[in-house]
Amino acid sequence: MPTEPETRKVILDAAKASLIDRGYGSLSTRGIAERAGVPLSQIHYHYGSKQNLLLAVLEEENRRLLERQSRLYSSDMPLWKQWEQACDFLDDDLDSGYVRVLQEMTAAGWSDDEIAEAVRANLRGWMELLADTARGAAGEVDFGPLTPDEVAVLAGAPFLGVEALILLGFDESDLPMRSALRKVGDIIRSLEES
Repeated sequence: MPTEPETRKVILDAAKASLIDRGYGSLSTRGIAERAGVPLSQIHYHYGSKQNLLLAVLEEENRRLLERQSRLYSSDMPLWKQWEQACDFLDDDLDSGYVRVLQEMTAAGWSDDEIAEAVRANLRGWMELLADTARGAAGEVDFGPLTPDEVAVLAGAPFLGVEALILLGFDESDLPMRSALRKVGDIIRSLEES
């Protein structure tokens, strides 16, 4: 018999896979329970509702990736190299399903205040990490009139936009999204080296 943490993980994994496959609007707790191989009552016991379950999926995915980014940004690597690594992580995040989870929950948040607040809280974590990184790099890079919080927005928003465009089906032949992101790294490098 599985333990409670094992059951919760099986349910979270099934919910994530279902969200990626079907989208937020087409999900049902019954379908998630079937996919997880657990009784429907287990979803309600552990999470209470579909919304709470999917917010837990978002929180878990976000926590894991924020830890990864925190390790990257606390490294001794130059800022431009960190940017390049973040560009590499974009493909990992698309492949893992994180981007789809985030974008699905963002869209759901447009009509649900509770989901919107949870998504904002997760994105605040990213922006705070980016602002802290900008503060740490301020001695090496002249950001001109931009505050660290403004640098964070200018660093984070392009990734969110590119993620949305990719999920809509655009590729590099339509819009040079990935190459544009990578060239920002070249600009950062020239700022660091000057």
